[in-house]
Amino acid sequence: MFQVHYLNPISKKGTDLWKDNYQTANSLEDAQAVLVRSAAMHDLDLPEGLLAVARAGAGVNNIPLDKCAEQGIVVFNTPGANANGVMELALCGMLLGCRDIVGGIQWVKSIQNEGGVSKLVEKGKSKFAGFEIAGKKLGVIGLGAIGGPLANAAIKLGMEVYGCDPFISIDAAWHLDSNVIRVKTREEIYSQCDIISLHTPLLEDTKKMVNAEAFSQMKDGAILLNFARDLLVDDDALEQALKSGKLRRYVTDFPNDRTAGMEGVIAIPHLGASTEESEDNCARMAVKQVMNYLENGNIINSVNFPNCDMGICTKAGRVTILHRNIPNTLSRFTGAMAKAGINISDLMNRSRGEYAYTILDLDHPAPDSVIEELNQMEGVLRARKIC
Repeated sequence: MFQVHYLNPISKKGTDLWKDNYQTANSLEDAQAVLVRSAAMHDLDLPEGLLAVARAGAGVNNIPLDKCAEQGIVVFNTPGANANGVMELALCGMLLGCRDIVGGIQWVKSIQNEGGVSKLVEKGKSKFAGFEIAGKKLGVIGLGAIGGPLANAAIKLGMEVYGCDPFISIDAAWHLDSNVIRVKTREEIYSQCDIISLHTPLLEDTKKMVNAEAFSQMKDGAILLNFARDLLVDDDALEQALKSGKLRRYVTDFPNDRTAGMEGVIAIPHLGASTEESEDNCARMAVKQVMNYLENGNIINSVNFPNCDMGICTKAGRVTILHRNIPNTLSRFTGAMAKAGINISDLMNRSRGEYAYTILDLDHPAPDSVIEELNQMEGVLRARKIC
């Protein structure tokens, strides 16, 4: 029986998928798996028996990835499950940025008690005029699960769309509208586009990538959309760009202490994935990934260990090993099986940075003594018998 603990409420569309051999653990200490959305886990003591953490969402800043890896805990996320919700909000953000809808709504509220509102509206509405998106140039930086569909939708709305993604997957490329103009550098997006939308992960080379130099290359009055990560934009440079008029408006789903009250910023309270459909999709994906790992040893969509999938075990036994990516590791694993007289019928080994994962399918089930021996080996973080 597997015990599952929830650190946040999780959609029933996901939790209803648990099989009969899963039950809810009231405390973290008893759990083999944890499902989480936004709860902070960095200061939690993770129990020795915890095998998996699944984030029902894409971002994992609230989870101590290295700490989990060192304890042999696989961390999953659910990329793409909330992509449509975020894409739709980015479209909304583009319209909010081009037309002063927010300012107009706030103004109408301010005159609600003055009488003759309809006449006042006709006189004052010109202050909130904007421009249409049809015919404008949209630059999308990152053409993955969100950026790609946004580019396709913008094409249908009559926009001229430029896309930049040096690491675009084959699947994403297949689904990209042929009318999207591919460019090689972000600088080409900055210089050519009226509206720029960010959909790239936060990495060392993307942190504050939209800085003073980037703003200087943009058209006067450009609009910047950020529905990816807060730290992609340099707040000091952003403020100067807004004050100078280089940037017409900044629309973000990640407000912080600086941008929340900054003139020219439309700050949305992180609503990208806040739809019923997104929460349901994330929960379903998280539950399926955890069950596949606990029952079959397969890793799909992990953020701290390599993906490794051998399907359902059809052999007499299966052993999985989370370990450091160091030389001669595989030979020690196979040596342990040979010493026990167990033939390995199939094997898969994948690495990711300093960590690796090995699945061994066996002609005979491995005795507990072999699992114990594997767990004592140098570099092994956790060895587990699946069947």
